[in-house]
Amino acid sequence: MLRIYLIRPGSTDFDDQGRIKGSLDIPMNANGSSQACRIAAELEGEAIEVIYTSPAQSAMQTAETLAERLKVKCKVLDKLQNLDHGLWHGKLIEEVKQRQPKVYRLWQDQPELVCPPEGETVVAAQQRIRETMKRLLKKHKKGVIALVVPDPLASILRCCVQHSELGNLWKAECDFGRWESLEVPSPVSFSAPAGADSDRPLN
Repeated sequence: MLRIYLIRPGSTDFDDQGRIKGSLDIPMNANGSSQACRIAAELEGEAIEVIYTSPAQSAMQTAETLAERLKVKCKVLDKLQNLDHGLWHGKLIEEVKQRQPKVYRLWQDQPELVCPPEGETVVAAQQRIRETMKRLLKKHKKGVIALVVPDPLASILRCCVQHSELGNLWKAECDFGRWESLEVPSPVSFSAPAGADSDRPLN
């Protein structure tokens, strides 16, 4: 069985302000650095073999903190880039709630039906996550690995791995600086999206 430690990066100024950061490249702030150090201390001794991280700056900073403390390699996976929120980037979550209440509620209840203006759908994100996870699980059939992924993509990833409900992605937007453990049985069933080439190397 494979154990995955799914880690949300340390917080950024956008997180503390309640702004939508999506795929914007924003560094951790002082609170985020402290959170990353705490996570590294909590996971010390968990026999993590390798850390895979989103290319987001806060995720890479968190992963580097963990890699140094745990003395393991850290690898960036481009397909773990956070959901592209398009024109929502930088907006306060409260602003979307006030100006687009119907869209806000739909994103809260059925996010698969919403596409942020000039952004990425949840369905598209699910497809690239399934493709990436299928390759990861082919490479790591057992042992322990860590994934550093910002929300809402972390929630989408958890949903794909555990075949669970997505939940409230607005709430997920405010989730950072914590980790959870996912157990993945071997073999595991993953349906690759149409046209996906699961034999390509991780990159």
